[in-house]
Amino acid sequence: QVQLVESGGGLVQAGGSLRLSCAASGRTVSMYTMGWFRQAPGKEREFVAGITWSGGSTNYADSVKGRFTISRDNAKNTVYLQMNSLKPEDTAVYYCSAKTRIFSAIYSYTKEYDYWGQGTQVTVSS
Repeated sequence: QVQLVESGGGLVQAGGSLRLSCAASGRTVSMYTMGWFRQAPGKEREFVAGITWSGGSTNYADSVKGRFTISRDNAKNTVYLQMNSLKPEDTAVYYCSAKTRIFSAIYSYTKEYDYWGQGTQVTVSS
C-alpha cells in the first residue's frame, strides 16, 4: 500500500513560483517511478513531469519544459515539483502519482500509475 500526500499549492501571480511536495509512504517507494499530473476544470488529467527511482532520468510535458523541475529525495520519500514562470494556463489541481513496478521507466499515461494523491490546487492569476 502506498499513500501520497501533496502540499504546496496556492494562489500566485503570473510569473511567480511555487514548489509542490509529495510525501510518500511505503516500504519500497524509493524504487518507484513517480509522476506529477494536473487537471483543469472541464479537461482531462494530463502528464506534467516524471522521474525514475534514482532521479537519473526525468521527462516533461512540452508545455512546462524549461519552467518546471521535478526532483526527489529518497531519504525523505518525497518528490518535488518546482514551478517557475507560472502562467494562468498552469491553473489546475496537481496530483502526485506512483508506478509500483520497481525500477520502471517514465510513462505519461494516467493508466500506467497505480497510486494517486488527493491533489493540491494551483491557481495562477493574470
